[in-house]
Amino acid sequence: MGAAVDLQARASKDFEARLAETQALLIRAAAGFSPLTQASSLGAEDVVITHLLNALALDIPLFVLETGMLHPQTLALLERTKASSRAPVNVYRPVAEAVLEFVAREGLQPMYKSIELRKACCHVRKVEPLERALAGQRAWITGLRREQSNARAEVPLIDSSAQRTKFNPLANWSWGDVWHYIAVNQVDYNPLHDQFFPSIGCAPCTRAISLGEDFRAGRWWWEDEDAKECGLHVARDGREVAVATEVLLSSRT
Repeated sequence: MGAAVDLQARASKDFEARLAETQALLIRAAAGFSPLTQASSLGAEDVVITHLLNALALDIPLFVLETGMLHPQTLALLERTKASSRAPVNVYRPVAEAVLEFVAREGLQPMYKSIELRKACCHVRKVEPLERALAGQRAWITGLRREQSNARAEVPLIDSSAQRTKFNPLANWSWGDVWHYIAVNQVDYNPLHDQFFPSIGCAPCTRAISLGEDFRAGRWWWEDEDAKECGLHVARDGREVAVATEVLLSSRT
């Protein structure tokens, strides 16, 4: 365990009740929804969920979006996760031809040129692969928490507003709860968290944060605060969509 655990592991007074609520929700999801998958960015919340699923012997597969621009530390954790998980770990990558065409047209770092190009990059590398990852799934599990941002303050434990049900088992957890669970259970995590990366995405779009900055300040830090989304978790007219230009809820990582 490293610096992130030392600094962040602070359980809420009702942590045990929150943990029991999460475990019950995961068991309910596994019993009532099939096929079902976990979406994992390999961030702190997601490794907690994966550990819980394994501890509960719930053989729910997880998937990771390997964008082609992840940090080496994230890729190393992906390999360790594949080796240790009792359930399958599915990796989805962007369509190679689409990436080559986009890079040839816009360059290697288009995300810094405009919000539109950054979101176009997210669409090629994340949103389109997500659509494939969720194809045929009845429900999915995410690491969204209410504490993460004002936009997520109303994240429900169970979201049935879209075409497939979304379970958010850590919705009521604090950041301290997440790290308390990691510490107590010796959960493997991304070492970038020890370098003050609370939110970890693609390497060009993620930086460490300073004391007092918002959790997501290190994501797309050159953009206006209201534009910081990639389109992975959005809904329109009751239907789940994956459109990079939407500015609604995105995966934290």
